Amino acid sequence: MGKTAFIFPGQGAQKAGMGKDFYEKYDTAKDVFDSAGEWLDLDMKALCFEENDRLDLTEYTQAALVTTCLAMEKVVEEMGLHPDVTAGLSLGEYCAIEAAGGMELKDAVTTVRKRGILMEQAVPAGKGSMAAVMGMETEKIEEVLADIADVSIANYNCPGQIVITGLAEAVAEASEKLKAAGGRRVIPLNVSGPFHSAMLATAGKELGKVLEGVTLHELKIPYVTNVTAEYVEDPAETKALLEKQISSSVRWQQSVENMIRQGVDTFIEIGPGRTLAGFMRKIDRNVKVYNIQTVEDMEKVCRELV
Repeated sequence: MGKTAFIFPGQGAQKAGMGKDFYEKYDTAKDVFDSAGEWLDLDMKALCFEENDRLDLTEYTQAALVTTCLAMEKVVEEMGLHPDVTAGLSLGEYCAIEAAGGMELKDAVTTVRKRGILMEQAVPAGKGSMAAVMGMETEKIEEVLADIADVSIANYNCPGQIVITGLAEAVAEASEKLKAAGGRRVIPLNVSGPFHSAMLATAGKELGKVLEGVTLHELKIPYVTNVTAEYVEDPAETKALLEKQISSSVRWQQSVENMIRQGVDTFIEIGPGRTLAGFMRKIDRNVKVYNIQTVEDMEKVCRELV
C-alpha cells in the first residue's frame, strides 16, 4: 500500500477569505484562528477573511498563512485522514513540522510572526529582488549564474520553473543573460526582498536566537526539509535547518522526488491556492494529487480516501 504526504504552500498562496468556511463550520479550526489571534494580539479573522492591505505584507502574511493551513490540517486529521510524511514549501515547512508533531501550534505561529518581521527588515526595500525563470533546464541556469556574483537559485520548484534571488542589479543582469541563453521567460516577482539568498543570512542568525526559546518534540512521523530535500526524523536537527532555510535554496522538486522514492504515491496540498498541485503535475504525473482549500474540497477528498 502506498504512502500519503501532506504538503503545505509557502508565501504567495495567501488570499482574502482563506479558511473562513473551516472557521464557521468546525470548532477545531475556530479554536486555531482565535488562539493565534490572542497569541499575536492580531485580529486574525479580519486579516485572513476580509480584503485588507496587510495580508500581503510579509510580517503579517506568514502568521496568517500558517494559522490557516494548520486550522485546515487539524480538521482534516479529525475527519480521519492522516499523513505518513509532511513537507512544506519554505514557510510551509513550519506547518509540516507542527503537523508531524515536532512543534506546538503556538510556537509555530509565534515563530513565523517573528520570522516574517526579520525577513521584512533584513534588506532595505529595493536592494534585492527575485525572478522566475521559465522553460529552461536547471543545469543551464546554474551555468549562467556561476559567472554572476550576488545571485543564486532560491527555489527549485519543478521542471521548467526555477526562481532566482539576490542583489537587484545582479538579478537584472542574470535575467538578461538567461533570456539570451534560451530561457523562455524570466518574470520579475512582486516580493519585498531577496528571499532564500545569502543576503538573508543575518535574519537567519536572528531567527536562530528566537528558536533557542522553542521546545521541539519527538516527531510522530518524519518531515522533509527544504535545505537538503532529505527526511528529518531527529528533532535535534530542526533548529539549525530552520535557521539555514531562510538563506538557502528551497529544494522542492528534489523533496517531492525523494518522497516518491520512499513510497509516497498520494500528495494532499492543504491551504489556499493550487501552487504545489501545479508543480506536482510537472514533477511526476503518476502520483495522485489532491488539493484542500475549502471545506467542500476536504469532504470530497475524505469521501475518496478515508
